[in-house]
Amino acid sequence: MATAVDKPQLDLEFAELYRAHLRDVYSYSYYRIGNHHDAEDLTEQTFLQAYRHFARARAESNGRPLRPWLIRIAHNLAANYHRDRSRRPQTHLEDAAILTEPLGTEQIVEEREEVEAVLRGVAGLPDDRREALIMRFALGMDNREIARALGRSEGATKVLIHRAIRQLEERLKEEEEVTDE
Repeated sequence: MATAVDKPQLDLEFAELYRAHLRDVYSYSYYRIGNHHDAEDLTEQTFLQAYRHFARARAESNGRPLRPWLIRIAHNLAANYHRDRSRRPQTHLEDAAILTEPLGTEQIVEEREEVEAVLRGVAGLPDDRREALIMRFALGMDNREIARALGRSEGATKVLIHRAIRQLEERLKEEEEVTDE
């Protein structure tokens, strides 16, 4: 446990951690939750929880980066969020406005359809595969960081990501075949 003398240094180090990883934690939260307001709340909760346990995490990290630890906190909070929301579903008005925005050109429409197809495909993956893809491609985490965040070995994480990509490719191919018919 940190002494009172250590607190200013810990606070400085936590502020650096916050600045370095705020965008990653928010991005992860947004990909998991799907709306900005709740992603902001989840990000705030993540850093509040991280602050409470920062001294211990820093001591136990043995100098390893703490980003996987932060993402793990966000992961757990997002799981709680989804469990709670499934008991009382809600629709946010801000989300409806995004879908009805007019699009300018045919190319934008096509690109948007492709992105939506990918997002639908990712949303349809099993939780662990979806999590791994979000961490890898949305956050740019490497396999070691993802393994730490998910509590898996690095080898198991590589396999998980490979299978997730393969399953996503199959889903997108099937969807494309259905729309071509």
